[in-house]
Amino acid sequence: MRASQAFGVASKVTIKYTPLGVNAPCNYTCPVRLSKVTLEVALCALSDSPAGEEEREEPEKQPTGLASPQEKKGKKRKSVTENPVPVKKKTALKSQTECFMAQEKKEDEGEKKPKKKRKKKKKTITDVLATSEPKPGSPGDLQSLVLEHFKGKRSVIELEELKLQDSCFVRSNDLTHSLSSYLKEICPKWAKVQKQHTEKSSVVLLIVCSAALRVIELIKQLTTFKGEAKVLKLFAKHIKVEEQVKLLQTGVTHIGVGTPGRLSALIEKEGLTLPPLRFLVLDWNWRDQKLRRMVDVPEVKGDLLKLLDTGILKGCREGKVKVGLF
Repeated sequence: MRASQAFGVASKVTIKYTPLGVNAPCNYTCPVRLSKVTLEVALCALSDSPAGEEEREEPEKQPTGLASPQEKKGKKRKSVTENPVPVKKKTALKSQTECFMAQEKKEDEGEKKPKKKRKKKKKTITDVLATSEPKPGSPGDLQSLVLEHFKGKRSVIELEELKLQDSCFVRSNDLTHSLSSYLKEICPKWAKVQKQHTEKSSVVLLIVCSAALRVIELIKQLTTFKGEAKVLKLFAKHIKVEEQVKLLQTGVTHIGVGTPGRLSALIEKEGLTLPPLRFLVLDWNWRDQKLRRMVDVPEVKGDLLKLLDTGILKGCREGKVKVGLF
């Protein structure tokens, strides 16, 4: 700032003011007699002039070389809000196309693969017998059972020897008899037969059934038939073979009731002899809880056929033993 004349008496005073950042000078004419106070007022007026306001606004608009960290943070926040991150449309489209292709493949595979048919459950013995009425056994049933079992194991001549004539059989149970009534029918002269039997380790009447509990049940049913005859239970449950051999040797036994497996074991160990045998009764028609007969259980069936092959069938062909199906 320069003054044309010094402070004192003068007509006019010209003040030259150069604002910051502007090259052009600005002239301002003040009144004639200016004191120090009026000069300061004039300077204040110059500072409040529009040019000063422009000067104050311009530095704010002009960018500076360095920015404060707070300004940087504000700029970052503004950039985040003003420019949102665009979603990657390509990846979304790819995933959609992949899913669509996978669905098409699955549909094609489903069309190619035929639907699996549900397998029908095989009917068991219990299912068949539950719907059908029980039929009494016949001599033909036993004949076919024996021939089918030994068909691939014996020659033609041996198979012919296994065939039994009708005279080897007594009348079968028609499902109306109890055990005592059936035995009375097939052996009316039991008292005489009983007295004639005096050999040890043997029986006159042999009853074959499938289980130990059935043995006990049949022995109870013999009360009205046996008279003074001695009955012996011959099964494997809780009784050793040696003990049963001793029981057969100690006295005369008239009736033996047992399972085919134990009877075969006693015959093999010569604890039970077959020559005195006169009647063989098979518990053919009885069924267990699963409605199975003695010949329907594979293990019992095998033991029965083994028992018949020990010498009983031979006795039947010779006419010494009669077979009955109860």
